[in-house]
Amino acid sequence: MKPGEAREQGPSLRDELLKDPTPPPTPLLAESYEFLGDEDISFENYTSADFAKAEYEKLWPKVWQWACHVDHIPETGDYFVYDVGDLSALIVRADKGEIKAYFNACMHRGTQLKQSGSCGFSKELRCPFHGWTWSLEGQLVDLPQAWDFPHVTTDSHRLPEMSVDVWEGFVFVNFDQNAVPLREYLGVLPDHWKDWGLGQRYIETHIRKHLPCNWKAAAEAFIEAYHVRETHATGRLGDEVTTQYDVFGQNVSRFIHTRGLNSPLRPVPRTEDELLARISGRTLGEGDLTLPSGVRARDYYASHVQETMGERYGHDFSSLSQSITLDSIEYFLFPNAFFFPGLSLPMVYRFRPDLNSPDFSYFDLLFMRPRPSQGEAPPPPEVVELGIDESYSIVEGVGPLGRVYDQDTANLAAQTRGFKSSFKHGQTLGNYQEIRVRHLQQRVRSFLEA
Repeated sequence: MKPGEAREQGPSLRDELLKDPTPPPTPLLAESYEFLGDEDISFENYTSADFAKAEYEKLWPKVWQWACHVDHIPETGDYFVYDVGDLSALIVRADKGEIKAYFNACMHRGTQLKQSGSCGFSKELRCPFHGWTWSLEGQLVDLPQAWDFPHVTTDSHRLPEMSVDVWEGFVFVNFDQNAVPLREYLGVLPDHWKDWGLGQRYIETHIRKHLPCNWKAAAEAFIEAYHVRETHATGRLGDEVTTQYDVFGQNVSRFIHTRGLNSPLRPVPRTEDELLARISGRTLGEGDLTLPSGVRARDYYASHVQETMGERYGHDFSSLSQSITLDSIEYFLFPNAFFFPGLSLPMVYRFRPDLNSPDFSYFDLLFMRPRPSQGEAPPPPEVVELGIDESYSIVEGVGPLGRVYDQDTANLAAQTRGFKSSFKHGQTLGNYQEIRVRHLQQRVRSFLEA
């Protein structure tokens, strides 16, 4: 058998999805894997200040990254500042509803026009240092004591624009003046997501947590399901069938991790009642969930979720497949964004470096919910900032997932220390289950070596 061809025993994920009563969307049946090598990944990729410096110089200024959501800037004059490293983008809703993005620096002496991390409303873009002022369209409209600046014209000192575009409600920016169009950069995402309605969702919850690890290590903690048995099940065998991993071109990868199915490795399969208790997070026999005779737990619980969510958000979800309703379906867009199309797992992630140290990073976690069928969706909530030692469970609305995210981030400080104390100088990856880690690392290298 050639490297990368080995798979877990038992039925494939595709086989299992085809058993669902409601056929899965066609994109979920696509398979795209290739062997990308098996050499170790150097720990210096995570710990080296020089490596981080190279990323700030050659990676972050060159990639598309989501900065905010259209709901953050709904009206003319609304603005949002997006920062990554030393870079800062000023995104505004200009006249006639057009979204523009400017380099967040005054053309006079470089002062930021709007403070990092801020958002709000402004009729114009005025420098707080000397009062130079631009319109929302980027035109210089007020130059105090202009007699002293005969060398300055409205054309010579327009605010430089950067590439900006919107996909499914998310506003993306690219600091590179020669950036490829966002549609090209997104690869398969627009086609795969065209029927999943991400653009018809609003931000219900937004959490930002400070993590004790490099931004790549943080992203990689969420990019594979190989960790589930130990991190989330304390070493016990889980219920998943083989998780499927895919790499779609340069910038997109994916896993699909099922819920409510027996693992082919279990010597004694769980009963359907036991599966229902596990997938619902309830003790067997607790609550109002009673499995009808002859019905799979996966199918019954998917219908329950569709009905419950339908009542909450005023939509009919009964046509959704069991997989879209329940499964952990995670698309990654290089370098730092994750999107989940699921009904019960509707997350969006973003990972950014901490400028102060390569050993720390920031993790944005959003829950995206269907917009109400009537009336306006709530505006974006305030970001809940969590320190390294604070639990996700203290955030209202997170529920049982708080414990899961605490488990996901609990290993990161130890991993960072291990990077530095290890006799072995790099990490050894699985050929299949950790292919997305290798893909991310190779893409980073491609920018640094360009």
